[in-house]
Amino acid sequence: MKLLRGVLVSISILLALSLNAKTGQASFEEPGEPYSGIPLCLPDAYLIPPADCLPLGPSEKLTELAQMGISYPIRPLPVVSPPKELTRNPAFVAKVNIDSIEPVLLYANLDNAISGVNPVRSIAPGNGLRYISYVQEARIDGNAYLMMKSGEWVRASPAGSSAFQGVLFKKTPSTGFGWVIDTIRARSQPSFSSPEIGDVIYKQTFISIYQVVEAEGMEWYLIGIDQWVPYLKARRARIDTTPPAGVTGDRWITVDLYDQIVMVYENRQLVFATLVATGGEPFYTRPGLFQIYQKKPFETMSGSFETDKSDYYYLEDVPWTMYFDQARALHGAYWRPWFGVAGSHGCVNFSLGDANWLYQWAKEGDWVYVWDASGQTPTDPSYYGAGGA
Repeated sequence: MKLLRGVLVSISILLALSLNAKTGQASFEEPGEPYSGIPLCLPDAYLIPPADCLPLGPSEKLTELAQMGISYPIRPLPVVSPPKELTRNPAFVAKVNIDSIEPVLLYANLDNAISGVNPVRSIAPGNGLRYISYVQEARIDGNAYLMMKSGEWVRASPAGSSAFQGVLFKKTPSTGFGWVIDTIRARSQPSFSSPEIGDVIYKQTFISIYQVVEAEGMEWYLIGIDQWVPYLKARRARIDTTPPAGVTGDRWITVDLYDQIVMVYENRQLVFATLVATGGEPFYTRPGLFQIYQKKPFETMSGSFETDKSDYYYLEDVPWTMYFDQARALHGAYWRPWFGVAGSHGCVNFSLGDANWLYQWAKEGDWVYVWDASGQTPTDPSYYGAGGA
């Protein structure tokens, strides 16, 4: 019995040794990838590859974003909003809503205006805008009758104005910026065939721009992580703190006809930027370097450009007017609801808040540099007349 037990123990030991030998042999026959000993980096952006860790996983995405100029969390631009009280119209204005082929009849008193008899004078017909400034209002049977500064009465509709405002800068930003000019949703790639992504972005929303590419015949702007919008629906500011050729001193205003953006510089720093509306074809705002030669807190603007005068316009008390090129001026445009698209007769139209801010900042003699980033606006001086609102 003892002998049998010893034999069994011996066999068990031999089997165990045999199994261990086979296991050890298998583990050395197919060695795995050697361990490098370098750990993953902590999540961060690594623009310079680190030697002591692997920038993979979250770090890889953060580095990719940083190369586009996007920090995460996204940091806001160094901007503040101008005071809201600047948007108030310093005059009461009203739109004349009658057929464009009819003159606007003015009356010596309210009774005559109500009855429509004995007009004392008229404002010419035309399919341009016709606005008057008034100091008193009377409501008769739901209609507004207004007394003008001249003391004459007219039937017209009191009008409001856009509350849009640009932005003030604490310092020149290192990130690009601009505005959306039409309600849109971004796309996941710079292509109209790419899926829409994110929330609706409303007209005149201020945006950061991290990257610009050319695709499908226009510029596309990266405004967030995987969020692209086209030039068709957005405008970008082209920052340049170097004074344009010919500018003396450290103050100037740039008017970009392609992007419909005005930027204001002082001491080679960007201090203000906004959307505007410049001259529409064929009444372009003339490119060139000019100086503000007259400032007027109010101006009555009128005129026509067609030979039959069918486009006649009449605008009383246009606020914050700064003439820089013959009849072309920087001024508030209370009649314009949106900005970012050309459409004036050559002047640079601002919202009232922006015109007010600029009027307070600007001095007669300040430089105004008008240019077109696309190079498409005519530059031959013989093309241009005196201009208008």
